[in-house]
Amino acid sequence: MAKPNYQFEKRQRDLAKKAKQDEKKRQKLADKAATANPASPTPAADTKPDE
Repeated sequence: MAKPNYQFEKRQRDLAKKAKQDEKKRQKLADKAATANPASPTPAADTKPDE
């Protein structure tokens, strides 16, 4: 019978945990930026070149 590779399993769990934390951090920053500048997502629509 093969021995379980606990180091590999722990590394996989740690990587998954870190990815989840990074995603949460990214989402919080995006939400914070959206609430701070609600008009900033569409600045190109407001500026049209004069003809």
